[in-house]
Amino acid sequence: MTHTSMAYFPCKEGMGEILLPAVLEGLSDTRAFEGNISINTFVDQDSPDRIILWEKWESRENYEAYLAWRTETGMFEGLEPFLTGPPEFIHLEAKD
Repeated sequence: MTHTSMAYFPCKEGMGEILLPAVLEGLSDTRAFEGNISINTFVDQDSPDRIILWEKWESRENYEAYLAWRTETGMFEGLEPFLTGPPEFIHLEAKD
């Protein structure tokens, strides 16, 4: 069964536009990661300091392995200066 998740990055004021290019640059690694089906990046039109990733994976296990890899590489630590708090990860289950 596929797994859909949302990652929300709450940026400090003015930092969204600075962080976004780095997020977009890292998408090629995400797309190449085992089990990734798709990933899309969104910016809140009313608050450009909110970056959201909408992701589809072959399984939650693939997604968890990806998050572990990103943690090991230090990516999340590198985001800290840009964010108001830790990223939020939401796991979605389709009901239709």
